[in-house]
This record gives sequence, C-alpha cells and structure tokens, in this order.
Amino acid sequence: MASDKKVLGFEDVSQHNKTKDCWLIISGKVYDVTPFMDDHPGGDEVLLSSTGKDATNDFEDVGHSDTARDMMEKYYIGEIDSSSVPKTRTYVAPAQPAYNQDKTPEFIIKILQFLVPILILGLALVVRQYTKKE
Repeated sequence: MASDKKVLGFEDVSQHNKTKDCWLIISGKVYDVTPFMDDHPGGDEVLLSSTGKDATNDFEDVGHSDTARDMMEKYYIGEIDSSSVPKTRTYVAPAQPAYNQDKTPEFIIKILQFLVPILILGLALVVRQYTKKE
C-alpha cells in the first residue's frame, strides 16, 4: 500500500461511480477499481452497485479469496474520513395497529356472514315444502 495515507471525504469518493471512474470504500480504505472493471469475475455491475456507500458488507458477503484480497493493494488510493460517512440507517418497522384482544365484533360478523345465507336457504326450503300442493 502507499506509504502516505491520503484521507478522502465520503462526498468526494461517492462521485466516482461510473464505469470509467469507479472508487469503492472497503474496511475504511478507498480503492480505485476502474482498471479492474473489465476483469472482475462478477462484472462491472457488481462493482458499480457498491459505489456511493461503504461496500465492506458487499465485499465480505461474497467471500473473496486471499488472492482477491492481495490484489486490492494495487488499487488502494487512501483512507476514508470516517466522520464524513453517513450513519447507516437502522430498520424501523411500520407502526402496527393496536392488538384487539376482544375480537367479538369481528367474530360475530363472520358467523353471521356464514349463518344468515344458510338460514335463508333453510327457510326457503321449509316454506316450499309446506306450500307445495300434493
């Protein structure tokens, strides 16, 4: 790696998000992977999708080989200013309606939706039976 540690801001790094100019942030270090775009086994789309953010998780999830990790040294251009990296958002679940322990009204409606048609059908059959002329 280079002997002088150049510190880069997140805004500067995130602007390099094109095929001909691609920088990645991995483990607090900045890499210019532009020369590697055509040679990357996963294609350039994989690298481009990791621009503009901390790509450490993307890199680690794939399970790169030791050879791939050694190759990173020649693309190293500096360190990222950690104070300039936006905080990762934590997932906030959408608000759920309050749990209704007393589901009696819903239960009664469902029973009525089932029983009323059956009662009407039964009543119609009884009326037909008694009004039928023999």
